[in-house]
Amino acid sequence: MAISLEDVFKKLVSHCKEYGFIYPSSEIYDGLSAVYDYGPYGVELKNNLKTYWWKSMVQMNENIVGLDAAIFMHPKIWKASGHVDAFNDPLVDNKDSKKRFRADVLIEDAIDKITAKAEKEVEKARSRFGESFDEKLYRETNPRVSEYLKKSSEYNDRLNKAMTENDMVALKTIIDELEITDPDSGSRNWTEVRQFNLMFNTQLGNIAGEEGKLYLRPETAQGIFVNFLNVQKTTRQKIPFGIAQIGKAFRNEIVARQFIFRMREFEQMEMQFFVKPGEEMNWYNHWKSTRMKWHLALGTPASKLRFHDHENLAHYANAAVDIQFDFPFGFKELEGIHSRTDFDLKSHQELSGKKLQYFDPEENENYVPYVVETSIGCDRMFLAILSQAYQEETVPDAEGQDATRIVLKLHPALAPVKCAVLPLVKNKPELVDLSKQVLGKLKSSFQCQYDDKDAIGRRYRRQDAIGTPYCVTIDFDSLSDGTVTLRDRDSLQQERISIDDLVKTIEARISWTNLF
Repeated sequence: MAISLEDVFKKLVSHCKEYGFIYPSSEIYDGLSAVYDYGPYGVELKNNLKTYWWKSMVQMNENIVGLDAAIFMHPKIWKASGHVDAFNDPLVDNKDSKKRFRADVLIEDAIDKITAKAEKEVEKARSRFGESFDEKLYRETNPRVSEYLKKSSEYNDRLNKAMTENDMVALKTIIDELEITDPDSGSRNWTEVRQFNLMFNTQLGNIAGEEGKLYLRPETAQGIFVNFLNVQKTTRQKIPFGIAQIGKAFRNEIVARQFIFRMREFEQMEMQFFVKPGEEMNWYNHWKSTRMKWHLALGTPASKLRFHDHENLAHYANAAVDIQFDFPFGFKELEGIHSRTDFDLKSHQELSGKKLQYFDPEENENYVPYVVETSIGCDRMFLAILSQAYQEETVPDAEGQDATRIVLKLHPALAPVKCAVLPLVKNKPELVDLSKQVLGKLKSSFQCQYDDKDAIGRRYRRQDAIGTPYCVTIDFDSLSDGTVTLRDRDSLQQERISIDDLVKTIEARISWTNLF
């Protein structure tokens, strides 16, 4: 019997807590909705993801530099960016279930179901006609397929128009026409659609009123824009150049569900690339391609990734695309690439009264640069990596019988623990002493773990479950010949290797260079 994707997701969530990747925040007080803590292995994996992103952005590009802007910024920044007045999502409540939903997401899911019906008909026809199947002609001539595609296109256009015009009445009309139900209760008893601002605000010290209001930043990008001149002048960068940043952001999400996919406190990895006006689309396509290659380098199958062009563009953008990943709950946004034009720098220039322009020595002129942005959610990336890595396999046990193991097939460069050192038995001082010596040799080069509890097979399974790519077993032969058993997580192959060669052998296999 095949396991449903929902069950796979539940197993993954359970695995994260059981093995110390992610814990519900404030759990002893019954938790805090949509807020999570990263455990010992989770924080290592997350740091490794950030390292990979930072190396690929900053270390591998001479014209991209780093920044770490403060979370608290002058409230006028969020006025200039449009967040104070327009950072809203359409909210709708179900009167029976008492649950809240984003109206646009409900509609998008309903449209996707209509499109899926068309695709199902196409797949049935492909199976029926085989190699002679003309998909393009079938889509154009089959009445049922044409009807589904026409309906989805029409409703998509209406959704985009309603979102662009902030027409809440139109969104409610679409919900009623599509007979959208509450996913949990099946109820169609909806409230009117209304706007919901996503900003968290707080006060500066003991100052009350508007003059003391501060916001928890909903994105990290604005810290880059207001530091544009500081960075450009101090690093002497010439256009085109980029500024990269990793940092926390906060959004009062209407629906914060699906584990760490959508949270109220999350981490972003963003890069704003400043270009000459008129050249933004060339760079937009460059970063679109580059970022997809970054994901594929981790070993993610191409079938798990896709581009999704935005039809409903943000007010600041002239082009936008998402890289979507096939999570256990479907294709969802993983990373966004946006051509932001000169909106942000011009807005800050106007409200601050300070020039945010670049002097181009080749053109002998000043201009406000255009911006191409790449923004990836670190937590979403974490979930995507784990979703892809989590596997249940049938493997032979110590007696040669079939057994099931849970394994995280993480890329070795990302694995929280690179190597586990295991004495064959723990009650032989000579084995323990040598094992500790081997551990000392290894741990200065990469993250290691020492484990002497239970039978060797159980220890292997524990390391498989946290994604450790290599295990080193010290046995009695090690005492006489100076060799150990090196076990590979994925292939289960074991090889004898000299203790003196361990560091360089493992380092070569876990190196970041294998990703570039």
